[in-house]
Amino acid sequence: MRLTPEQLKARSRRNLAIAGGLVAFILLIFISTVLNFQRNMEARAAMQASGQMAAPSASGPASATSQP
Repeated sequence: MRLTPEQLKARSRRNLAIAGGLVAFILLIFISTVLNFQRNMEARAAMQASGQMAAPSASGPASATSQP
């Protein structure tokens, strides 16, 4: 079955719309991840500054969270 030129144009437009939607979704996920990471880093810095959280030790985060 051969597609007419109109059908080929419609397919091309549809493919571009799908690609645009995927790019927009990927950008939305990326931006929300960066913003959450930034917010968590600021919250961590505020907790360390207020003394609610011990500063990270040389042995890594496991020793900061494990308590006897």
